[in-house]
Amino acid sequence: MANEQFPGWHGTTIIGVRKGGEVVIAGDGQVSLGQTVIKGTARKVRRLSPGGFDVVAGFAGSTADAFTLLERLESKLEATPGQLQRASVELAKDWRTDKYLQKLEAMLIVTDGAELYVITGAGDVLEPEHDVTAIGSGGNYALAAARGMMDTDRTAEEIARAAMAIAADICVYTNGNLTIEKIAK
Repeated sequence: MANEQFPGWHGTTIIGVRKGGEVVIAGDGQVSLGQTVIKGTARKVRRLSPGGFDVVAGFAGSTADAFTLLERLESKLEATPGQLQRASVELAKDWRTDKYLQKLEAMLIVTDGAELYVITGAGDVLEPEHDVTAIGSGGNYALAAARGMMDTDRTAEEIARAAMAIAADICVYTNGNLTIEKIAK
């Protein structure tokens, strides 16, 4: 539960698009505290390489919480090399049952270039039905925009960029400073 006197960290938009044999995860760079933009160039999309196995992850929510989850995911991937689904499920189980992790306020989109998942603190490991998923305060805007472009001849990166631009135009907690990571399998 958030402290009512502290305005809290808001926003971000992260999108994952799988198309044409590659997956792109894009995230904006805005960090807000209440109604104030604190930073406009944060990197919320990261490449992890535990044991030489590449995974791209994007996060929305508390930065410290997200980094804790990314470290946990990396250790799960080291224990189960090449098995993103298993590592994601193990992380989600720990997140749901561990008293410390239960308090973490973040969500992740992860991919190895073949699989694409959203991992939540409710114990969910969700695979998108339409090869696109998004999280964060502008997530629904980006998701709707990207879904509308999936049947076009645009690449995954072009769809992600256009969807993020639409989200940045609508969501006050999202900006146009993008970090984009591509991965193919």
